[in-house]
Amino acid sequence: MKKKVYDTAVIGAGASGIMAAVTAARLGAEVVLLEHMEQAAKKLLATGNGKCNYTNTDQAIGNYYCEEPAFVRTVLEQFPYTETIRFFEELGIRPVQKNGTCIYPESEQAASVKSALLSETERLQIPLLLSVGIRRIHKLYNQKIGGSIERQLFQIETKGDTIYSRTCILATGGKAAKKTGSDGSGYLYARQLGHTLIQPFPALTALLADLKKWKLPAGVRIGCTAALYVDGVQRACETGELQITESGISGIVVFQFSRTAAKALAENRQVHVCLDFKPNMPQPELAAYLLERFLSIYHSAKRVDEGMVGFLPDKLIPVVRKRAGISGQMRCGQCTMPQAERLAAVLKAYQVDITGTKGFDSAQATAGGVSVQEIDAVRMESKKIPGLYFAGEIVDVDAKCGGYHLQWAWSSGAAAGRAAASAAQTGHAGKKAGTGRKGVYIG
Repeated sequence: MKKKVYDTAVIGAGASGIMAAVTAARLGAEVVLLEHMEQAAKKLLATGNGKCNYTNTDQAIGNYYCEEPAFVRTVLEQFPYTETIRFFEELGIRPVQKNGTCIYPESEQAASVKSALLSETERLQIPLLLSVGIRRIHKLYNQKIGGSIERQLFQIETKGDTIYSRTCILATGGKAAKKTGSDGSGYLYARQLGHTLIQPFPALTALLADLKKWKLPAGVRIGCTAALYVDGVQRACETGELQITESGISGIVVFQFSRTAAKALAENRQVHVCLDFKPNMPQPELAAYLLERFLSIYHSAKRVDEGMVGFLPDKLIPVVRKRAGISGQMRCGQCTMPQAERLAAVLKAYQVDITGTKGFDSAQATAGGVSVQEIDAVRMESKKIPGLYFAGEIVDVDAKCGGYHLQWAWSSGAAAGRAAASAAQTGHAGKKAGTGRKGVYIG
């Protein structure tokens, strides 16, 4: 029996893969969607702490990281955040704007977004094949199917079957959060097809710290400003919530520059973070306030630790006091201006030496991936293998927290799906046909 040939095979049923499949199918392409996990869009459920911050109205290019910022801009302009909002509204997901510019579903459930996407694949009758273990992807040329010649085909070998398609979209994700399906397998396929990889490293992840001398108290959450230094030079500065863990520091402020820290650590450079626990108070003002507080009739008889209750999280107080060189037995009324200045200096610049990251398993995103220099930004098509397209995290593009990774998934997926459908249907895929097996009947 003759083997079925699809217009487009999308490998990876995450956010970008589903968007690519839906876009191609809406344009009339016959699409098959392959996923190696037991369920589709598993990683999507964890986004926005389960609430799914699916885009952001602030699309400044500085929110994205890429060796060629113009590449990202070109992709985003083809499917901007306004199109994302419209797309999901059509599927029943009403937008709610929170935290300034972040867009969430009205239900505040990532499951709603996943359900809407999968319902659309069902409406478009896109076959979704789950638990598909792909062994290899071949590019074939001039294959004879019945009485006609297919100029190019992608042969996708799985554990139990072989699937053929005129175009192929790799939307396999990166290496972050392996349990959700991002295991780096897409990099293997990209390499097999001749693509260059920019070394992947964790992004949006916690950082490990040297806590031997100054042990920060695990479990503390505090608003602060955190500045990242690489070889003594400030590389980033963020304000938000810090979370102190048993092994280091985490939270939004850390996530935002963790990819820069990870890259620097991979290059064996010195990395530290300087924490300002009172970013709204200049250091002289802070010192004066502390002294006035300590010398007041309400605190003067108390020990210094007791005198700071309500000003800092309880667990953090003795750590800061010790680092400032102040005895735990000293009474507030004994405090001098030089001692208040030392406390203020520690509160404004608490240095944490960084030794590593929590790694890919704890990361929310991957930096690195398929080089954008080998991809056409308008079509998301490989410059090396005509008919091969990329979407989502497999590409060397990452971003800050705030819905930017998902917007990249929607935009790149839409661009790839649109281009793949057009190429498959017009016969333009594979114009640069190279060597390959010829005249092979399929089936």
